[in-house]
Amino acid sequence: QVQLVESGGGWVQPGGSLRLSCAASGTIRSIYVMGWYRQAPGKQRELVATIRTGGSTNYADSVKGRFTISRDNAKITIYLQMNSLKPEDTAVYYCNLKTGQSDYWGQGTQVTVSS
Repeated sequence: QVQLVESGGGWVQPGGSLRLSCAASGTIRSIYVMGWYRQAPGKQRELVATIRTGGSTNYADSVKGRFTISRDNAKITIYLQMNSLKPEDTAVYYCNLKTGQSDYWGQGTQVTVSS
C-alpha cells in the first residue's frame, strides 16, 4: 500500500509564495513519475508540474517561470515551490505518483490566494 501525504497549503496574498511537500511511503516499486495536479471549484483536475525519476520536469504553461518542482529521491518526497501566486492559482493541490502498474493520489491540500 502506498500513501502520499501532502503539506504546506494555506492562504496567501497575491504575489506571495508557498511551498508544498508530498512524502511517499509504503511498498513502492519502480517510480515512473511524480507530480502535482490541482482542481479549482467547478473545474476539472489539471496538471501543474511533474518530475521523472531522472529529474526531467514538465510544467503547465500557466505556472512556468513561477513554480518549481523538485524531489528528494532518498526521502521519496517532492516539493512545489510556488512564487508570484495569483488568485487563479486557488485550488486543491494533489500529489500524484505513477509506477509502471499503478497510479496513486494524496488527499489534497488547499491553496487560497486572495487579498
